[in-house]
Amino acid sequence: MPLAMNREVFITCAVTGSGGTQDRSPHVPRSPVQIAESAIAAAKAGAAVVHCHVRDPETGKPARDPALYREVTERIRDSATDVVLNLTAGMGGDLLFDGTENMNRMSARSDMAGAAERVAHVVECRPEICTLDCGTMNFAEADYVMVNTPGMLRDMAARMVASGVRIEIEAFDTGHLWFARQLAEEGIIPDPVLVQLCMGVPWGAPDDLNTFMAMVNNVPKHWHWSAFALGRHQMPYVAASVLAGGNVRVGLEDNLWLDKGVLATNAQLVERAVTVISNMGARVLTPAEVRAKLKLEKRAPVAK
Repeated sequence: MPLAMNREVFITCAVTGSGGTQDRSPHVPRSPVQIAESAIAAAKAGAAVVHCHVRDPETGKPARDPALYREVTERIRDSATDVVLNLTAGMGGDLLFDGTENMNRMSARSDMAGAAERVAHVVECRPEICTLDCGTMNFAEADYVMVNTPGMLRDMAARMVASGVRIEIEAFDTGHLWFARQLAEEGIIPDPVLVQLCMGVPWGAPDDLNTFMAMVNNVPKHWHWSAFALGRHQMPYVAASVLAGGNVRVGLEDNLWLDKGVLATNAQLVERAVTVISNMGARVLTPAEVRAKLKLEKRAPVAK
């Protein structure tokens, strides 16, 4: 397939994530105040979209507390900086086991929740976008499965759409795109469809360019897509995504480093992405332009 470079690119900054990075860099935000401030700084640097998880403010461990999401949302909405808000809905499907001889019961470390609970913060906070991890996979650790069954995904997606939030499909492998197309064909995910290609996440799609183009070629032509890769491949994938016709994602969720031995901030990663995109001859879109392109509505959280 001939490449068709994207000349109008939006940047998503994945601000903090849910990985165990909180003690590996002082720049990984933990509290709602820190997460909101880092998101706002990323927006000032050129990110049109900020993708936010929340963490326990004391330990830095991933959390699902709707009150933490609400505080992050309100702080971003109340700031003078405009940005499209994208909240994760990936938590609550973490199935862990205590070794290979105890497979008949899940570990107490598991975090499994029903569809209503998994999207409760989305319904309450009303971001423009929320994520839907579109498949089950072995995920990084030896005894950890990221669980997203077809029934759960249909239920969560229906609740997201009913709340007026645009779904961003998170595709970690080609099969996830296959099921996402099925959801779109069933009318569960309405147009315009938005998808994030997640490259190099063990044990999903590896981040080599052949696999990347296989993922790109499985995205329907009329869908909007972005892509990212982990660690040192984050910034090369900015160029690869733009060249292949997509948008880009950077941020501390996926990569802690600006250069070898130099820990990054979210704003610095966005600034670097802006430079790459601009030097390729493309233009970075504003939040208002992204809302128009994706038919998004900026709303305040549900009143208490």
